[in-house]
Amino acid sequence: MDHWNVLLVSHVIAALFVLAIGPFQILRRRRDRIHRTMGYLWVAAMYYVCISSFWIVTAGHFTWLHGLSAFTMVTVTLGLVSAIRGNIPSHLGNMIGSYIGIAVAFVFAVAVPGRAIPQLLAEDPGTAAYVAGLVALSVVVVFVSLKRGGRTGAGAGAGAGAVHRSGDRTLSHFLRV
Repeated sequence: MDHWNVLLVSHVIAALFVLAIGPFQILRRRRDRIHRTMGYLWVAAMYYVCISSFWIVTAGHFTWLHGLSAFTMVTVTLGLVSAIRGNIPSHLGNMIGSYIGIAVAFVFAVAVPGRAIPQLLAEDPGTAAYVAGLVALSVVVVFVSLKRGGRTGAGAGAGAGAVHRSGDRTLSHFLRV
C-alpha cells in the first residue's frame, strides 16, 4: 500500500488502542465495572482491527496476518463467551493469547521495511509519535473517567431533596457494567 487512507489510518489507530488497553486489562484487578467496560471497548476495537485488515492487502494478496486476524476473531469471541459464562481461565487464556497475537502483528507491521508504518516512521516520526501519544492519552482518559465515575453516589446528578428509591435501576445496573 503506497499511501495512507481512512481505512489504514483507522485500522492503525484501533490497533494502537487495543495495544494500549491490553496492559490495563491484564495487570489490574478483574471483574469490576472498569474491567468490563474497558473490555467491551477492547473487544470492539479488536473486531474492527481484524475485520478491517481484510481490506488491507499487499499487491492484491492476503498474507499470514490475515490468517492471524481470522484466528484472533475466533479467540476474542471465545474469550468473550467464556467471560459471560463465568469460565475465567478460558477467558484469560483467549484474551491474553489474542493480545499476544496483536502484539506480534504490530511488531511485524513496524519492523518489516516497505510497509506503511516503517515508511511513516522514516518520513514523519513526529506524526507517528503524536498519534501514538493521542491514543495512549485517550486510553488514560477513558480509564480515569471510568474510575472517577465509580465514585459517585447513588443520588449523584439529582437535585437537592431527590430521593433514591431502591426500585430504580439504571442501564448499567442491568448490563452490570
